[in-house]
Amino acid sequence: MTKQRNHQGWAPADDVAGYGAFIDARFINRELSWLDFNDRVLSLATGAELPLLERVKFLAISSSNLDEFYQVRVAALHDQIAAEVSETSIDGRTPLQQLREIAGRVQKFATQQERLLTTDLLPALAANGVRVVRWTKLGKKAREALTADYESRIFPILTPLAVDPSHPFPYISNLALNLAVTVRDTDTGDQRFARVKVPRNFPRCIPVPDSDDFILLEDLIEAHLDRLFPGMEIVSTSRFRVTRNADLSLDDEDAEDLLAAVEMELRRRRFGRAVRLEVQSNISKADLNMMCTELELDPVDVIRHDHFIEFSALMQLANLDKPKLRFKPWTPVTAGRLAAAQEAGKSMFDVIRSRQLLVHHPYESFASSTETFVEQAARDPKVLSIKMTLYRTSGDSQIARHLIRAAEAGKQVAVVMELKARFDEARNVSWARELELAGVHVNYGLVGLKTHAKCILVVREEAGTIRRYVHLATGNYNSVTARSYEDIGFFTCEEAVGRDATQLFNYLTGYGREPKYEHLLVAPHQLKTEIIRLIENEATFGTEGRITLKLNAVQDPQVIEALYAASSAGVKIDLVVRGICCVRAGVPGMSENITVRSVLGRYLEHSRIYRFAHGYEGSEPLHLIGSADLMIRNLAGRVETLVRLTHPKHRAWLDTALGFLLDDANVHYRLSPDNSWTQVGEHHTPNDAQRQLFEWVVATQSR
Repeated sequence: MTKQRNHQGWAPADDVAGYGAFIDARFINRELSWLDFNDRVLSLATGAELPLLERVKFLAISSSNLDEFYQVRVAALHDQIAAEVSETSIDGRTPLQQLREIAGRVQKFATQQERLLTTDLLPALAANGVRVVRWTKLGKKAREALTADYESRIFPILTPLAVDPSHPFPYISNLALNLAVTVRDTDTGDQRFARVKVPRNFPRCIPVPDSDDFILLEDLIEAHLDRLFPGMEIVSTSRFRVTRNADLSLDDEDAEDLLAAVEMELRRRRFGRAVRLEVQSNISKADLNMMCTELELDPVDVIRHDHFIEFSALMQLANLDKPKLRFKPWTPVTAGRLAAAQEAGKSMFDVIRSRQLLVHHPYESFASSTETFVEQAARDPKVLSIKMTLYRTSGDSQIARHLIRAAEAGKQVAVVMELKARFDEARNVSWARELELAGVHVNYGLVGLKTHAKCILVVREEAGTIRRYVHLATGNYNSVTARSYEDIGFFTCEEAVGRDATQLFNYLTGYGREPKYEHLLVAPHQLKTEIIRLIENEATFGTEGRITLKLNAVQDPQVIEALYAASSAGVKIDLVVRGICCVRAGVPGMSENITVRSVLGRYLEHSRIYRFAHGYEGSEPLHLIGSADLMIRNLAGRVETLVRLTHPKHRAWLDTALGFLLDDANVHYRLSPDNSWTQVGEHHTPNDAQRQLFEWVVATQSR
C-alpha cells in the first residue's frame, strides 16, 4: 500500500472522486488553485458595491478566463490521459482525477454564473435602461424592423448543415456558438439533425431599432429558422459550443524555420481535439449522445447551461458608454522627474543619466515613459543601436513602429521576438515579418525556452564614449494592457546593468554558454538557485527574518519547500499572489508563519516584487523586480530576469506599495489552512489598496 502521511504529507483521497489515490497535502493542486482564482474573479461580479457595468465585465472575464483554461490546461490533461501518462501532479493527483474534479467545479461555477446573470445583473441592467429582451416580448414594429435586418444582413451568410447518410457530422470550430436544430419532414415524417453556426462577425447583442434594448443574435436566428428550413417543422432547438485544444504542438528543436513552423501550427490549431462541450439544458439525450460520440468526448467533458452560453460575449454590454455605471477613471500621471524634464526640454537620457528612474503603471503613464524612451532612442542621432525583447505587444504597437523607424534611419536594431507567446502567436508572427522587412534583426530566442524577460538596451554615443541605457520591467511592451495591468519599469545607465544586458542579448541572439551576471538574476540557470539561497539565508535569522513576495503565481515545489523550512525557522513570510498558489498557509508544524492573500480590483495586479529583509549580506533589505513568477515553467523553461533595486527612494516606493497591499484593513482575499479563500473587506470603498496607491502617486507627483 502507498505510504500515508498526515496534513504535512500523504493522505488518502477517498473523498476526491473516490479513486483511492493519495494526495500530498503539502501542496495545493495547480489546476484547482486556478479555479479558486477564477472564483475570486467572479466574486467581483457579485459585489453590489461595484459599478454595474464593471460587474458585468468581471462576469465576462471569468468566462474568457475559463475558455483559456480549457484550451490549454484541460487540453494538456486530455493529452496526458490519451498518452497514458502515469505521472501525478506535485500534490499527487492523476490527470484523470484532476479532470473529474475540474468538471464538477466548473459545472457549479457555470450554474453560479447563470444565476448571477439572470437573477441579478440583467434585472439591474434593465433598471438602468439596458434591457436584453426575448423575441416573444417585442412589439410588432420592432419585430418587423429586426426581420428586415435579418433578411438583409444575417440570413445570406447563414449555412444550415444537416446530418444524414449523405451529410456527415460537420466540423465544429473552436468557441463558436451553434444552434442544434431538429426538423421533421411533414410529408414523410423523417427527422433530421442540423447545425447552424451563429456568425462571429456580428455582435452577440443586436440593438432593437428605436429603443435602447438588445436582442441576442441567437434568439433572432432561432426566431427565423423557418427561413433556413423551408417546409420543415422545427421540432426542437438548443444551443451548444465546443472548446478545442489551442496549444501549439511545436518542437522548435526540429523546426528549421521557426517562423514558418509557428504559422503552420496556427493553421492547425483550429483543428485541435475537442476538450469541452457546453450545451443548453434542454438538449435531447439523442443529440447529446451523438455530439459526444462525434466529438469523442465523455460525459465528464459536458457542461450544461440553462439558457446563456459564452458569458464572455457580455463584454459588449460592459463596454457601453454609460459613465455612471462604470468606475470613475483614474488618469495616469507622468512621473514627476519626466514631467520636469519635459518642461525643461530635456530627454529621458538626461533624466536617467542624472539618476535611475522607477515608474509604476498604470498609475504612472506607460506612454510618457516606456514608449517615449523607445521613440527618443529611435530619433536620437547619438543612439547607435536598440535591442529589446518582445513577448506580447499590441496590434498597433507604437514601440514596434519606433523600432522600424530606427532601422530605416540606419541604426542597428535587434528584436528577440517570442513567437510562442500563447494566443498572441499570430500577432507576433505578423510583427516579425514587418520588422524584418524594415531591416530589423529579428531573432526567436533559444531552442526549448520561451523568452519572457522584459528588457530594452539602448547604446548611445556621448562625448566620445559609449553609454548603455537599460529598461527592465515586470510587464509586457503592450500599450493596451499597460492601461489596465499593474506593472513596474526600471530605467538605468548603471554600467554593471548595461554589461549584464549586453551579455543577455548576446546569449539570446548568438551562440555560447550562459554568462555569469553581476547585477541580474536570470532564468533558467541561475534564478531559482539564487531565490532558494535568499530564502535559506533569511531562515538563518529566525524570528527576525522577513520575506515578502508579490507574484502572479507560486508553484515550484522546491521553492515552496524552502519557504516551509523558513517558516519553521520562525521567518515571517507574506505572500501576495494574484492567481495560482500551491503553497498552504498557516498550517501548524509546516507553514504557521506564512500568510497568503490575493488582491483583485480594477487593475490586474501583474508586477513581481521580491523583498528579503536581510538580503545577501544581512545588513539591509534586498528588493528585486522582474518578469519571473515562482512557477516551474518560469524557473526552468523560460528566459526570465530579475533586477536588484539599490536606490533608497525606489526601495521606499516598493515598500509603500507593499504596505497598501498588506494592510489588513484593505479589501483582500485570505487563504486559510483548509485551503479555502475568504474575502476580507468590501471592494469600491476607501479601504482599497489600488485606490490608496493611486491617490498616493498623484499626491507624490504633485509635490
